[in-house]
Amino acid sequence: MKKNILIIVFSIFLFGCKSKSVTNTNVDNKTERVIKGNWSISSVTYPGSDYIKVKSFDVEDSKCFVGSEWSFVSNNNKGSMELKKSGCSAYATPITWYINQEGNMVLKFLDEGLKSKKVKEGYIIKVSNASENSFQLIDKINVGGKITDVVYQFQRIN
Repeated sequence: MKKNILIIVFSIFLFGCKSKSVTNTNVDNKTERVIKGNWSISSVTYPGSDYIKVKSFDVEDSKCFVGSEWSFVSNNNKGSMELKKSGCSAYATPITWYINQEGNMVLKFLDEGLKSKKVKEGYIIKVSNASENSFQLIDKINVGGKITDVVYQFQRIN
């Protein structure tokens, strides 16, 4: 009897102290289905954008992302991204992504041939105003000690 009580108490302690992941992996299938398809970034806005340069996704200046094309496949959470703006570096990469229950897109840029589990770094970006024809990704950056929103406006490509 004493042994059974000890096992029960240990089980309660073990499961009661389970830590919660920062990137919740419970997906928001409804929003993922809305976002699936081909998109282009129509604008990137943030306060002070005329004076401050932001390197988006550790790739290129944020203004170079205007006109970029993105593909989101919801049944396997893969896709691609390609920069197309003249005067900017050419860049294309496969991506993996999902939207968690908190409304955040968890996004990884993959090097050719790498599986997402081998890529240890990625981005967690808030999804906002998702509709059939547009949505926004809102990233947070630190500008002079002040947290600022960078808004990526997406438009559906037919």
